Amino acid sequence: RGRDFKMKVEIQHLRSGKVLHVFEGLSPDVNILQIKKLYQKQFPKFYPDRQQFKTSQDRKAKGVKDEDTLQSLGIKDGGVLYFKDLGIQLGWSTVFLCEYAGPLVFYLLFYLFPFAFYDSIPAKPILPVVNIAAICWSFHYLKRIYETIFVHRFSHSTMPIRNLFKNCSYYWGAAAFVSYFTNHPLYTPPCYGNLQIYSGLFLFLLCEIGNYSSHAALRDLRPPGSKERKIPYPTSDPFTFLFKFVSCPNYTYETGAWLGFAIMTQSLPALLFTVAGFYQMAVWGIGKHRRYLKEFKDYPRSRKAIVPFLI
Repeated sequence: RGRDFKMKVEIQHLRSGKVLHVFEGLSPDVNILQIKKLYQKQFPKFYPDRQQFKTSQDRKAKGVKDEDTLQSLGIKDGGVLYFKDLGIQLGWSTVFLCEYAGPLVFYLLFYLFPFAFYDSIPAKPILPVVNIAAICWSFHYLKRIYETIFVHRFSHSTMPIRNLFKNCSYYWGAAAFVSYFTNHPLYTPPCYGNLQIYSGLFLFLLCEIGNYSSHAALRDLRPPGSKERKIPYPTSDPFTFLFKFVSCPNYTYETGAWLGFAIMTQSLPALLFTVAGFYQMAVWGIGKHRRYLKEFKDYPRSRKAIVPFLI
């Protein structure tokens, strides 16, 4: 049969099985990205990032990769690819910038304009810990914005627009929740005074540095413009030592930073935000850890996902 052999492939709707289009004259070495571009020519609104193809109608089946060829997928003449519309897409950078700019603005609204939210309560002098908390919160989200623009290299270029509303609701709502109580005129400082404040601050800053170091190390594993994945290991940066013990030290450090913030402010909303964030990052971390184990046969088996020796 060889390279000159041409195939017919049906594109069917993933759920209904309805035939959406039939491609003829395809070579077995045509890859999925090329098929996405051909499909866009027939249906212009479906740009490649909006398309997903599967080889099975099974809901648990994973979408095929852009670099997969018809031959590598075992699709023969008269075969079928199942199409799923992922919906309108936004770039990851755009989504992250919206996610992170919101908490910065919402937190500072309560800090800078307390009279607009607590008008029925007599104003009091702002406590030093409240000023420190505002600086720490702002630093964290400014760092996240900086990393989005200059550090992160994303394996996927887009995400569904519906995720923007879901993610922003969480981040923006959490910022308002934490800020409302931390900047409240009736807020009381931590029980153990400066010892508690500066201990929490030290933990926050230490983990922020570690979080950035982890992100930088992960960035250096992926050449610009590629989707290449490698096993992460500690680098010359001492803060990356956690890669010896966990697959996602960036999540470990971020949890530590918010724990430090909660200790520093002795704020229950901040602690709840930390717990909620840890739960979500643990879910992400376990998923990434499993993918590492599946993808790399020589991946260190002693590592955990996010908490050394435990999770």
